[in-house]
Amino acid sequence: MPLELKKARPVERRSVGLDEKWLQDRIVDDPGLLGLGELEIAAREHRQPIGGRIDFLMRDTEAETFYEVEVMLGALDESHVIRTMEYWDIERQRRPQFDHRAVIVAEQITSRFFNVLRLLNRAVPIIAIQLSAFRLDDTVILHPVTVLDVVEEVDVDAVDRVEEVNRAYWEKKSHLTSLAMMDKIVASLRTDKIDPKLTYNRYHVAMRTTGRNFCWFHPRKSPGHCHIEFRVTGETRDSVVSSLQNEGIDASPQRAESATFGITSKELEEHSAVITDVLRGAEEASRT
Repeated sequence: MPLELKKARPVERRSVGLDEKWLQDRIVDDPGLLGLGELEIAAREHRQPIGGRIDFLMRDTEAETFYEVEVMLGALDESHVIRTMEYWDIERQRRPQFDHRAVIVAEQITSRFFNVLRLLNRAVPIIAIQLSAFRLDDTVILHPVTVLDVVEEVDVDAVDRVEEVNRAYWEKKSHLTSLAMMDKIVASLRTDKIDPKLTYNRYHVAMRTTGRNFCWFHPRKSPGHCHIEFRVTGETRDSVVSSLQNEGIDASPQRAESATFGITSKELEEHSAVITDVLRGAEEASRT
């Protein structure tokens, strides 16, 4: 049966009566709405010593990372950029034993502010998310796009060389069925010409062959769940992401030369061939 084509038109949330509180409530219902992965909300409207309140304090319990999230309607402005960095700085001083990420969410992020944020990203780990709204009949669709990621300037290969652990560490950190998913993907890639090698690190399991690391696994504590980041080229990133989305895999761009998706054991069974093909392309990209 052919799919029906419908046109969704972009709208400003204020123009349809949806204010910032409405958006915050939706994020409370589903923190994954921001596209940051499986985060838990540690606090909402978290009071700061300087008198302000940060919209959300979120936490990735597995990666031991806090996210200081500031949400706004309309186009990004200077005050929200400054406020987000202030809140990030306060929280990292409160909890120096954890990693911290400053997250700013706006309906529009212009090229001017993108360039400013990218410069600031060299000193402050900022994630910028453009959360657009589309109206389809009586439905509002929210679509997050990460326009700037904190790790864009990071040498992931250098990161992989620190804090190495072993498989036993991951057997305790994740669920065995989630780890088995990783093993199945590795086995599917192994051929006469491709011999994948794994390096177990504290926050991920990296995979490489003869080139740079081309895939990073994050097996979850939840049974049969695994998050995967993989290498692409700048020219192929969007088409690779689209091909995965067309197969029903919730993929998204991560950085200029990487993309990411999360899968369950059932989804791996259904889409094993396409995942293998994509990661073979990532392996090839790692050697160029």
